Amino acid sequence: MPFPTLITEDMAVAYTGRPAATIRRWAHEGRIHRYGQGRGRVRYNLWELHSKTVDEWDDTVTPGATPDMPEEPRGRLAA
Repeated sequence: MPFPTLITEDMAVAYTGRPAATIRRWAHEGRIHRYGQGRGRVRYNLWELHSKTVDEWDDTVTPGATPDMPEEPRGRLAA
């Protein structure tokens, strides 16, 4: 995997088409990495997220796919 390209929560929301709470839940579940802590300081790795798609005819937005669960827990979920 290439070096992480870190983006803010707002950027992750715009990129994936998912709510901020979903991005935070994915990080908590270990589906994506969370870098930093504190309000406004958290970043996510763009390479771990799936882009939304926008239909060019009617502007329908389809959210990006849900990242897979890791085979082994990582972060705070690790035992």
